[in-house]
Amino acid sequence: MKIALWILIFLITFSIMEFMAWFTHKYIMHGFLWSLHKDHHKKDHDSWFERNDAFFIFYAVVSMSFIMIGNSSDFWIGYPIGFGIMAYGAAYFMVHDIFIHQRFKIFRNANNWYARGVRRAHKIHHKHLGKEEGECFGMLFVPFKYFKK
Repeated sequence: MKIALWILIFLITFSIMEFMAWFTHKYIMHGFLWSLHKDHHKKDHDSWFERNDAFFIFYAVVSMSFIMIGNSSDFWIGYPIGFGIMAYGAAYFMVHDIFIHQRFKIFRNANNWYARGVRRAHKIHHKHLGKEEGECFGMLFVPFKYFKK
């Protein structure tokens, strides 16, 4: 029974992270921490790293904290929460940073309906270079309207 509960908490955490990605992007990245996120929309440096990567570091610390708390106390749900956050971060990195922005040159030839929809939705967001008017959504559960033929 504990394994089923562990898996359920993991999946719920993973799903909540999609909301957190949307919320963080809309109200924090395009809000009071725009100074960290703006180089993601308009690159103003020659480095492979972006100031925007600070958000990844923040969520990695949150994930590791839950895992460490789960390891060092009776708060066993720290494990599935921490690993759910980590799994979402890995999925987000694969879709957003590798597939869409090609930070590593793989998945370039993916051209199925899902790949086209995700790319189309992200282009809509990036057509605005400024802080305002960028439509925000999660990266894994993209609105269906972008998946047209």
